[in-house]
Amino acid sequence: MTIKDRFSNASHRQWIWFVVWVAATTLFSLWVGSPWLLLFILLFFDIYITKFVPWSFWKQSKNNAFRKTMEWVDAILFALIAVYFINTFFFQNYQIPTSSLEKSLLVGDFLAVSKLSYGPRAPITPLSFPLAQHTMPVIGGKSYIEKPQWKYRRLKGFGKVKRNDIVVFNFPTGDTVAVNQQASDFYVLSKYNSNGSAGVRSDKRTYGEIVYRPVDRRENYVKRCIGLPGETIAMQNDSVFIDGVLLPNPRLSQHNYMIHTDGTIIADGIFSDLGINKDDYFIQNEYGQVVPRSQDLAGADSLSMAWLNLHPRNGNNGRVYFSIPLTADMVSQLKAKPFVWDIIKEKEQPGQYYYPLNYDTGWTRDTFGPLWIPKKGETINFDNNIEFKVAAYERCIKNYEGNDFAYRDGKVYINGQEADSYTFRFDYYFMMGDNRHNSADSRVWGFVPEDHIVGQPILIWLSLEKDKNWFNGKIRWKRLFRSAKIPA
Repeated sequence: MTIKDRFSNASHRQWIWFVVWVAATTLFSLWVGSPWLLLFILLFFDIYITKFVPWSFWKQSKNNAFRKTMEWVDAILFALIAVYFINTFFFQNYQIPTSSLEKSLLVGDFLAVSKLSYGPRAPITPLSFPLAQHTMPVIGGKSYIEKPQWKYRRLKGFGKVKRNDIVVFNFPTGDTVAVNQQASDFYVLSKYNSNGSAGVRSDKRTYGEIVYRPVDRRENYVKRCIGLPGETIAMQNDSVFIDGVLLPNPRLSQHNYMIHTDGTIIADGIFSDLGINKDDYFIQNEYGQVVPRSQDLAGADSLSMAWLNLHPRNGNNGRVYFSIPLTADMVSQLKAKPFVWDIIKEKEQPGQYYYPLNYDTGWTRDTFGPLWIPKKGETINFDNNIEFKVAAYERCIKNYEGNDFAYRDGKVYINGQEADSYTFRFDYYFMMGDNRHNSADSRVWGFVPEDHIVGQPILIWLSLEKDKNWFNGKIRWKRLFRSAKIPA
C-alpha cells in the first residue's frame, strides 16, 4: 500500500487524534524548551496515519490468551507512562509521615502536591520506576538507574517560593543514607558516633550499607519556608527575626510543655479531644512497656522541683507530664481544667547538635543565628570569620553546587585555586516545622537549595487518624478536600 493510499484510508477520527497530539507535543516542546520533542510528531504520524509499524499487531492474533495478555500489558504500560508524566510535570501524591508540621498539617494527611506552583523540575534521574521515590515496592532495591544524570533545569511555573509557604522538597542531606536507619540524618548519626562517619560506615550491623542518592531520588520532606535567599535569620528565645524584624510564629505552631497537675492522671479522651496523638504523650520505658509521659512527684525533693520550676501546693507535689506538644489555644484549654496547676514551656536538654554541625556556635533550637541565607549571584568573602563561613557554606559550595572545596592553614581553595570569595549559583531557603520543638529542619541540616524544591501542597484529599480504627473515626472527614495552603 502506497503512502497516498494510507493517507486516503485514514479516517476523520484518526486525523483528529493526530492533530490533537501534534498540538499537545508542540505546546509541551515550547514549554520545556526542547525542539527534540517535536520528533514525537513522526511517531504519532505513523501511529494514526501511515501505520508502517504494526503497533497493534497483537490485536490480529488468533490466540485469545495472547490477545488478553497483551491488552493488560498495553494498559499497564500506558498507565505507567501517564503516571510518570503526571508525577514529573504536574502533580504528585505525598503523605505526611511525621508531626513536624502539626497542627497545620497532620500525620496521616494525604496531599496533592502541585509541581506547577514553582515550576516543575525537569528529571535529573530520568530512568526511574513511577510512584517509587528511591526503593522498589515489595521487592526492594533501587527504583532508578543512576545514569544518565541530567543537569538541573526548572520549567516556568505560576510563581516562586514565598515566606510562610508550605513546601515539599528533597531532603538536602539525604545524599548519603544508612540503609538500616533511613529515617535518621547520616551526618547527625556521624556526629553522635564517637568515630564520626568512619564509625558509621564500618558498623554495618547497626547502620547497614551506606548509599548515595541523586537529588531527585532523595526522601521528600515538607516544611514551612521561613527564610528567603539573601536574608539573615536569627532566633532569640524561640522568636524568629528576619533581617532584625520579628516574624510572628505561625498561628498553629506548637511547642513542648510540662503539664503540672494536682496528681490527676489526664484521661486519654482529654488528649484526644485536643487533637494530641498517642505518640505525643506515651513513651516506651526501659522494660519495653508503653506508658504515659508522666511522673508522680510524691517523692521528689525540693531541689528537683525547683530545677523544673514546679511548685508544690499544701505539701502535694502533684504529677507532671513531660514534652507534650501544645498550641497556644490548647494551652488555654488545659489551663481551664480545675486539676491543672501549671503549664510550663520546656527547656532544651543539653547534647543536641545544630547547624553547622562541625562548628561550635552554641546555638539551640530556640536561640539560633544570625545566619545569612545564600542567594543566587551574591558573593561571600572569606576575609574574616573564615572558620565559621567555611562550616556554614562549605556544603553549599561543594555538595550542592559541585565544586571541589578545601580549607587548609586558614585559606580556602575552590577547584584547586586559592579563593578569597565565592559567588553562589543557586538560591537557598531556610525551612522550619510548625511543631517547633519536634522538628528536624534547617536548624539541624541547613539550607534547602533551589534544585531540591519539589512543589507546593494544594489539597488534602484524604486524612487518616492512626490512633483510631476504620469504624471509629479513622477517616478525618472534616479535613477531606481542604486546602493544604495553611496560612501562618
